[in-house]
Amino acid sequence: MNRTMITTTNTLAQLQKQMDIISNNLANIDTTGYKRREATFTDLLFQEYRNQANANEEQNRLTPAGIRQGTGARLSQSQIIMKQGNLKTTDRKLDAAFTKEGQYFRVLIQNEDGSSIHLTRDGSFHLTPISESEMMLVTGDGYSILDENNNPIYITGDAKGYTITENGQLIVEKTNGTRQIVNLGVSLVKKPQFLEQKGANLLGLPENFAELGVPEQDIFTQLNGPLRAQIAMKQGVLEQSNVDLPKEMTELINVQRSYQFQARSITIADQMMGLVNGIR
Repeated sequence: MNRTMITTTNTLAQLQKQMDIISNNLANIDTTGYKRREATFTDLLFQEYRNQANANEEQNRLTPAGIRQGTGARLSQSQIIMKQGNLKTTDRKLDAAFTKEGQYFRVLIQNEDGSSIHLTRDGSFHLTPISESEMMLVTGDGYSILDENNNPIYITGDAKGYTITENGQLIVEKTNGTRQIVNLGVSLVKKPQFLEQKGANLLGLPENFAELGVPEQDIFTQLNGPLRAQIAMKQGVLEQSNVDLPKEMTELINVQRSYQFQARSITIADQMMGLVNGIR
Protein backbone atom coordinates (compact mmCIF):
# COMPACT_ATOMS: atom_id res chain seq x y z
CA MET A 1 0.00 0.00 0.00
CA ASN A 2 1.50 3.37 -0.99
CA ARG A 3 1.57 6.58 1.04
CA THR A 4 -1.50 8.01 -0.68
CA MET A 5 -3.66 5.08 0.37
CA ILE A 6 -2.49 5.29 3.99
CA THR A 7 -3.22 9.02 4.18
CA THR A 8 -6.61 8.64 2.53
CA THR A 9 -7.67 5.72 4.76
CA ASN A 10 -6.81 7.71 7.90
CA THR A 11 -8.87 10.68 6.73
CA LEU A 12 -11.86 8.62 5.57
CA ALA A 13 -12.37 7.17 9.05
CA GLN A 14 -12.37 10.66 10.61
CA LEU A 15 -14.74 12.09 8.00
CA GLN A 16 -17.17 9.28 8.82
CA LYS A 17 -17.13 10.37 12.47
CA GLN A 18 -17.91 13.95 11.42
CA MET A 19 -20.85 12.74 9.32
CA ASP A 20 -22.13 10.80 12.35
CA ILE A 21 -21.99 13.98 14.48
CA ILE A 22 -23.87 16.02 11.86
CA SER A 23 -26.45 13.25 11.43
CA ASN A 24 -27.02 13.19 15.18
CA ASN A 25 -27.57 16.96 15.16
CA LEU A 26 -30.14 16.65 12.37
CA ALA A 27 -31.91 13.78 14.14
CA ASN A 28 -32.34 15.96 17.26
CA ILE A 29 -33.50 19.14 15.52
CA ASP A 30 -36.90 18.86 17.27
CA THR A 31 -35.52 17.68 20.64
CA THR A 32 -36.32 20.15 23.40
CA GLY A 33 -33.20 21.89 24.74
CA TYR A 34 -30.78 19.86 22.59
CA LYS A 35 -27.35 21.42 22.02
CA ARG A 36 -25.61 20.69 18.75
CA ARG A 37 -22.07 19.36 18.54
CA GLU A 38 -19.38 20.64 16.23
CA ALA A 39 -16.36 18.66 15.04
CA THR A 40 -12.89 20.16 14.75
CA PHE A 41 -9.91 18.54 13.04
CA THR A 42 -6.16 18.61 13.41
CA ASP A 43 -3.32 17.29 11.27
CA LEU A 44 -1.64 13.99 12.01
CA LEU A 45 2.15 13.76 12.09
CA PHE A 46 3.95 14.80 8.92
CA GLN A 47 7.44 14.37 7.54
CA GLU A 48 9.58 17.18 6.22
CA TYR A 49 12.23 16.62 3.54
CA ARG A 50 15.04 19.17 3.34
CA ASN A 51 15.75 19.36 -0.39
CA GLN A 52 17.76 22.59 -0.33
CA ALA A 53 21.40 22.02 0.56
CA ASN A 54 22.30 25.73 0.57
CA ALA A 55 20.51 27.66 3.35
CA ASN A 56 21.34 30.98 1.68
CA GLU A 57 18.97 30.08 -1.14
CA GLU A 58 16.08 30.05 1.35
CA GLN A 59 16.37 33.72 2.41
CA ASN A 60 13.10 35.73 2.31
CA ARG A 61 11.12 32.56 1.73
CA LEU A 62 7.47 32.90 2.82
CA THR A 63 6.55 29.20 2.81
CA PRO A 64 7.97 26.52 5.15
CA ALA A 65 11.38 25.21 4.19
CA GLY A 66 11.54 21.81 2.55
CA ILE A 67 8.74 19.54 1.41
CA ARG A 68 6.14 18.45 3.95
CA GLN A 69 4.26 15.20 3.49
CA GLY A 70 1.38 14.54 5.87
CA THR A 71 -0.44 11.37 6.90
CA GLY A 72 -4.01 12.71 7.03
CA ALA A 73 -6.20 14.37 9.63
CA ARG A 74 -8.03 13.29 12.75
CA LEU A 75 -11.04 14.44 14.74
CA SER A 76 -9.53 16.42 17.61
CA GLN A 77 -12.71 17.43 19.43
CA SER A 78 -16.49 17.15 19.32
CA GLN A 79 -17.57 20.18 21.30
CA ILE A 80 -21.02 21.11 22.58
CA ILE A 81 -22.21 24.48 21.29
CA MET A 82 -23.99 26.20 24.18
CA LYS A 83 -25.80 28.81 22.09
CA GLN A 84 -29.32 29.60 23.30
CA GLY A 85 -32.15 28.03 21.31
CA ASN A 86 -35.40 29.74 20.36
CA LEU A 87 -38.24 29.74 22.91
CA LYS A 88 -41.56 28.16 21.99
CA THR A 89 -44.66 29.22 23.92
CA THR A 90 -46.75 26.33 25.27
CA ASP A 91 -48.70 28.06 28.09
CA ARG A 92 -48.33 24.85 30.08
CA LYS A 93 -47.71 25.53 33.79
CA LEU A 94 -45.13 22.76 34.19
CA ASP A 95 -43.06 23.87 31.20
CA ALA A 96 -40.02 26.04 31.85
CA ALA A 97 -36.99 27.16 29.85
CA PHE A 98 -33.73 28.86 30.71
CA THR A 99 -33.09 32.23 29.11
CA LYS A 100 -29.34 32.16 29.78
CA GLU A 101 -26.72 29.90 28.29
CA GLY A 102 -24.97 27.21 30.34
CA GLN A 103 -27.72 26.61 32.93
CA TYR A 104 -29.09 23.07 33.34
CA PHE A 105 -31.61 21.19 35.45
CA ARG A 106 -30.27 18.36 37.59
CA VAL A 107 -31.97 14.97 37.27
CA LEU A 108 -31.44 11.64 39.03
CA ILE A 109 -30.70 8.58 36.90
CA GLN A 110 -31.07 5.12 38.43
CA ASN A 111 -29.97 1.94 36.70
CA GLU A 112 -28.36 -1.41 37.45
CA ASP A 113 -25.04 0.33 38.17
CA GLY A 114 -26.55 2.60 40.83
CA SER A 115 -27.67 6.23 40.74
CA SER A 116 -26.01 9.30 39.25
CA ILE A 117 -26.84 12.95 38.62
CA HIS A 118 -27.11 14.14 35.02
CA LEU A 119 -27.97 17.48 33.42
CA THR A 120 -30.66 18.52 30.95
CA ARG A 121 -32.10 21.68 29.37
CA ASP A 122 -35.46 19.99 28.79
CA GLY A 123 -37.90 21.80 31.06
CA SER A 124 -41.01 19.80 30.14
CA PHE A 125 -41.94 18.51 33.60
CA HIS A 126 -44.57 15.95 34.51
CA LEU A 127 -46.06 14.45 37.66
CA THR A 128 -46.03 10.74 38.39
CA PRO A 129 -48.11 9.33 41.30
CA ILE A 130 -46.23 7.73 44.19
CA SER A 131 -49.23 7.21 46.44
CA GLU A 132 -52.80 8.47 46.72
CA SER A 133 -51.64 11.76 48.22
CA GLU A 134 -48.12 12.15 46.82
CA MET A 135 -46.66 12.81 43.39
CA MET A 136 -43.09 13.17 42.12
CA LEU A 137 -41.81 15.73 39.61
CA VAL A 138 -40.14 13.97 36.67
CA THR A 139 -38.96 14.55 33.11
CA GLY A 140 -40.83 13.26 30.08
CA ASP A 141 -38.72 10.08 30.31
CA GLY A 142 -39.60 9.54 33.97
CA TYR A 143 -36.33 10.72 35.55
CA SER A 144 -36.60 12.50 38.89
CA ILE A 145 -36.09 16.28 38.91
CA LEU A 146 -33.85 17.26 41.83
CA ASP A 147 -34.07 20.20 44.19
CA GLU A 148 -31.16 22.39 45.27
CA ASN A 149 -30.09 19.71 47.79
CA ASN A 150 -30.12 16.99 45.09
CA ASN A 151 -33.23 15.32 46.50
CA PRO A 152 -36.23 14.20 44.39
CA ILE A 153 -39.15 16.64 44.48
CA TYR A 154 -42.35 15.26 46.02
CA ILE A 155 -45.64 17.15 45.94
CA THR A 156 -48.13 16.23 48.64
CA GLY A 157 -51.84 16.93 48.89
CA ASP A 158 -54.20 18.25 46.23
CA ALA A 159 -52.62 20.89 43.98
CA LYS A 160 -54.65 23.42 42.04
CA GLY A 161 -51.91 25.54 40.47
CA TYR A 162 -48.22 25.69 39.69
CA THR A 163 -45.90 28.67 39.33
CA ILE A 164 -42.25 28.58 38.27
CA THR A 165 -40.49 31.82 39.13
CA GLU A 166 -37.63 33.49 37.27
CA ASN A 167 -35.07 32.37 39.85
CA GLY A 168 -36.08 28.69 39.66
CA GLN A 169 -38.64 28.30 42.43
CA LEU A 170 -41.58 25.93 42.02
CA ILE A 171 -44.61 27.17 43.95
CA VAL A 172 -47.47 24.70 44.33
CA GLU A 173 -50.87 26.12 45.32
CA LYS A 174 -52.96 23.65 47.36
CA THR A 175 -56.75 23.40 47.46
CA ASN A 176 -56.63 23.94 51.23
CA GLY A 177 -55.04 27.37 50.74
CA THR A 178 -51.45 26.40 51.66
CA ARG A 179 -48.39 26.56 49.42
CA GLN A 180 -45.41 24.29 48.88
CA ILE A 181 -42.23 26.04 47.70
CA VAL A 182 -39.31 24.10 46.20
CA ASN A 183 -36.03 25.40 44.79
CA LEU A 184 -35.27 23.52 41.57
CA GLY A 185 -31.74 22.15 41.30
CA VAL A 186 -29.80 24.19 38.70
CA SER A 187 -26.16 23.91 37.64
CA LEU A 188 -24.06 26.32 35.61
CA VAL A 189 -21.77 24.53 33.14
CA LYS A 190 -18.46 26.35 32.67
CA LYS A 191 -16.48 23.77 30.68
CA PRO A 192 -18.91 21.79 28.50
CA GLN A 193 -16.09 20.07 26.61
CA PHE A 194 -15.66 17.74 29.62
CA LEU A 195 -19.27 16.52 29.41
CA GLU A 196 -20.54 13.73 27.20
CA GLN A 197 -24.00 12.81 25.99
CA LYS A 198 -25.63 10.06 28.03
CA GLY A 199 -28.69 9.53 25.84
CA ALA A 200 -32.28 10.68 26.46
CA ASN A 201 -31.19 14.33 26.03
CA LEU A 202 -28.93 14.13 29.10
CA LEU A 203 -25.35 15.23 29.74
CA GLY A 204 -22.97 13.87 32.33
CA LEU A 205 -19.35 13.40 33.32
CA PRO A 206 -17.40 10.72 31.42
CA GLU A 207 -16.71 7.38 33.07
CA ASN A 208 -12.97 8.11 33.15
CA PHE A 209 -13.48 11.50 34.80
CA ALA A 210 -11.29 10.59 37.78
CA GLU A 211 -8.35 10.03 35.42
CA LEU A 212 -8.63 13.53 33.88
CA GLY A 213 -7.37 15.28 37.01
CA VAL A 214 -9.89 18.13 36.71
CA PRO A 215 -11.87 19.25 39.80
CA GLU A 216 -15.62 18.88 39.38
CA GLN A 217 -16.20 22.47 40.52
CA ASP A 218 -14.16 23.70 37.55
CA ILE A 219 -16.63 22.09 35.14
CA PHE A 220 -19.94 23.20 36.66
CA THR A 221 -21.24 25.07 39.69
CA GLN A 222 -24.44 24.35 41.59
CA LEU A 223 -26.46 27.57 41.74
CA ASN A 224 -27.56 27.37 45.36
CA GLY A 225 -27.99 30.03 48.03
CA PRO A 226 -26.94 33.51 46.88
CA LEU A 227 -25.92 32.11 43.47
CA ARG A 228 -29.59 31.47 42.66
CA ALA A 229 -29.83 35.14 41.70
CA GLN A 230 -27.99 34.16 38.48
CA ILE A 231 -30.80 31.81 37.38
CA ALA A 232 -32.93 33.07 34.50
CA MET A 233 -36.02 30.99 33.79
CA LYS A 234 -39.37 31.50 32.10
CA GLN A 235 -42.60 29.58 32.68
CA GLY A 236 -44.93 28.36 29.96
CA VAL A 237 -42.25 28.05 27.27
CA LEU A 238 -39.80 25.41 26.06
CA GLU A 239 -36.38 25.90 24.53
CA GLN A 240 -35.99 24.44 21.08
CA SER A 241 -32.74 22.90 19.87
CA ASN A 242 -30.04 25.23 18.56
CA VAL A 243 -29.57 23.12 15.41
CA ASP A 244 -29.59 25.26 12.26
CA LEU A 245 -30.96 23.02 9.49
CA PRO A 246 -29.49 24.90 6.47
CA LYS A 247 -26.09 25.11 8.14
CA GLU A 248 -26.05 21.42 9.05
CA MET A 249 -27.16 20.35 5.57
CA THR A 250 -24.48 22.52 3.94
CA GLU A 251 -21.85 21.05 6.25
CA LEU A 252 -23.07 17.53 5.52
CA ILE A 253 -22.79 18.11 1.76
CA ASN A 254 -19.25 19.45 2.19
CA VAL A 255 -18.22 16.42 4.24
CA GLN A 256 -19.77 14.05 1.69
CA ARG A 257 -17.84 15.77 -1.11
CA SER A 258 -14.62 15.44 0.91
CA TYR A 259 -15.39 11.77 1.50
CA GLN A 260 -15.95 11.19 -2.21
CA PHE A 261 -12.71 13.01 -3.03
CA GLN A 262 -10.74 10.83 -0.60
CA ALA A 263 -12.34 7.67 -1.97
CA ARG A 264 -11.43 8.77 -5.49
CA SER A 265 -7.82 9.18 -4.35
CA ILE A 266 -7.69 5.49 -3.47
CA THR A 267 -8.96 4.57 -6.93
CA ILE A 268 -6.36 6.78 -8.65
CA ALA A 269 -3.56 5.41 -6.43
CA ASP A 270 -4.62 1.86 -7.32
CA GLN A 271 -4.59 2.69 -11.02
CA MET A 272 -1.10 4.22 -10.74
CA MET A 273 0.22 1.14 -8.97
CA GLY A 274 -1.32 -1.02 -11.68
CA LEU A 275 0.50 1.02 -14.38
CA VAL A 276 3.82 0.75 -12.56
CA ASN A 277 3.45 -2.97 -12.00
CA GLY A 278 2.55 -3.41 -15.67
CA ILE A 279 5.83 -1.91 -16.90
CA ARG A 280 8.10 -4.54 -18.43
